[in-house]
Amino acid sequence: MVEIRKSISGINKYAPSKTTEEVTKQYGLSPADIIKLGANENPLGPSPKAVQAVREYADAISMYPSADAIELRAALSKYTGYPTEQIVVGNGMDGVIDVTTRLFVEKGDEAIILPPTFSYYELFTLMCSGIPRFVPRKSNFDIDVDALIDNITKKTKVIFLCSPNNPTGNVIGEKELLQVLDATDAVVLVDEAYVEFADSSAIELVRECENLVVTRTMSKAFGLAGLRVGYGIVPPWIFREYMKVLPAFSVNHIGIVAGIAALEDKEHLQSTIQTVKKGRAYLTKNIPFKTYPSQANFVLVDVSPLSAEKVCEALMKKGVIVRDCSLVRGAGKSLIRVSVGTSDENRRVVGALREVAP
Repeated sequence: MVEIRKSISGINKYAPSKTTEEVTKQYGLSPADIIKLGANENPLGPSPKAVQAVREYADAISMYPSADAIELRAALSKYTGYPTEQIVVGNGMDGVIDVTTRLFVEKGDEAIILPPTFSYYELFTLMCSGIPRFVPRKSNFDIDVDALIDNITKKTKVIFLCSPNNPTGNVIGEKELLQVLDATDAVVLVDEAYVEFADSSAIELVRECENLVVTRTMSKAFGLAGLRVGYGIVPPWIFREYMKVLPAFSVNHIGIVAGIAALEDKEHLQSTIQTVKKGRAYLTKNIPFKTYPSQANFVLVDVSPLSAEKVCEALMKKGVIVRDCSLVRGAGKSLIRVSVGTSDENRRVVGALREVAP
């Protein structure tokens, strides 16, 4: 029997947030009594225009979509200000990062990752038989730019930067990003999944930096998590190579039409952003544990002297799902991530945390 590649067999399976169904079954609760604040989903749901587009085009699912999602890329061109020849798409932003990593990382190549951060960077590197090189963040979770640059070698092919960072919520400044870009010929991939909730973006730097890739998603601010629509802004030379290896039909027909409709509904997007920023401020002020400044749609909470595992279990018994970060490399054992929900959900999670606080 042919053996699985060693780089694959050693990968730890990604552990997502608990689902409503899992908590219902485990604790005998009614689904109606459970709130899910562990996956950073949109508290307002998708745009009604996107839902209507899905209904109108449901009969078309027997037909293949456009191979390169050109209709969606054209809509994203209007949204970002970049030509379609610099916009790539994928099956969720994970798909975009996957293809980008495969473009540059071969066996023995290195990718720099700054934990705690999104665990898929490590997974995609290992899938390519690459070597993850971990550079821990500072105690406040800012990037240690000097340490990062010191770890760049001739084998470094990709540097993963998440801004706002998941699960910490902080951003990398333009000055620091430019320092990294100037220090290497490696591709610097900036993951901006939560950028609509932040005060800054790296997107304009793609115009002048040939080694910068900015990836984004329509799962968060646009509420299309279930349709898996991701995109990236890339230099022209990367676009040409990316399109060679992108699997055809990576974004399905429903995802394309829903994405276009969501981009057109600016009112819903602004309502989402305002709801998140207001809820984020409420959680930061009222959670009875230490919280960290966030520019995303979640808040990182240090529940010490309690453990994240025990707090998450106690909350699930109350029908409140949050994210246990203890399995995230470099996050320690006392951090949880709380997604911003509706006003009622935010009040409920604060109340539940007050009940478990020592």
